[in-house]
Amino acid sequence: MTTITLNDGNKIPTVGFGVFLIPADGPTYDAVRTALDAGYRHIDTAAAYFNEADVGRAVRDSGIPREEIFITSKLWLQDYGYEAAKKGLDTSLEKLGMDYVDLYLLHQPYGDVAGAWKALEEAKAAGEVRSIGVSNMTPKIWKEFVPQFKTLPAVNQVECNPFFQQRELRELLAKDDVKIEAYQPLGHGDSSLLSHPVIAKLAEKYGKNAGQIILRFEVQSGLIVLPKSTNPERIAGNLRIFDFELTEDEMNQMYALDTGKGSHDPEAPGVAEMLLQNYKIHD
Repeated sequence: MTTITLNDGNKIPTVGFGVFLIPADGPTYDAVRTALDAGYRHIDTAAAYFNEADVGRAVRDSGIPREEIFITSKLWLQDYGYEAAKKGLDTSLEKLGMDYVDLYLLHQPYGDVAGAWKALEEAKAAGEVRSIGVSNMTPKIWKEFVPQFKTLPAVNQVECNPFFQQRELRELLAKDDVKIEAYQPLGHGDSSLLSHPVIAKLAEKYGKNAGQIILRFEVQSGLIVLPKSTNPERIAGNLRIFDFELTEDEMNQMYALDTGKGSHDPEAPGVAEMLLQNYKIHD
């Protein structure tokens, strides 16, 4: 498994296993065990995924030393603000059954972001968190909040795939060596992406499937990717992207697929309210 060095000096595996929308009480545990058995060493969960406990149990039961597995979790909007954020992190650590996480993110960029970030900075200094970052920050939102931070985020986790390549954001973040983590790196199972002629032709040439071509392109372009699946074959297959390399011309063909449009707009009116209504993690 290849790694990328973050701007704080910590290393992160370039391919992680995402568990968004995988149910707790069994399916998450099984999927994480399958992923770890397949060779993944980076698991991405969140308080609002409601499955941190299953992730922690799967890691413990895997027999793999904790320090060999990179664990990410995220603070939910309900716990923003300085004091609430400290409690939110404690709750995540308790559910995971761990005394630290490798990466902890502000899941959404709304509300008392500055207060929550201060709590993350202190948690990093105390060793409860190795790296800290943000998620769903557009260039506009980044410019609004990040100048208030004492510590630069190590990552910004955002929607990113060949149809939505986040070029403006990547250019902005590159100045401070902030890495982008791509969620939904394969789109939404979008058939127009997975069956695109450019991708189909490359898949045939390299003896790979469309998903592997897309993930290879993203990793080769410097992204950290977080594919998600509960299918054991697909889970394993999404890691088999390190035995070939796209040529410069093929990379340019993939870059040309960018439409500049994603499915989620963090700047849209009412997004914060909708998220709080739909994802209530405690009273």
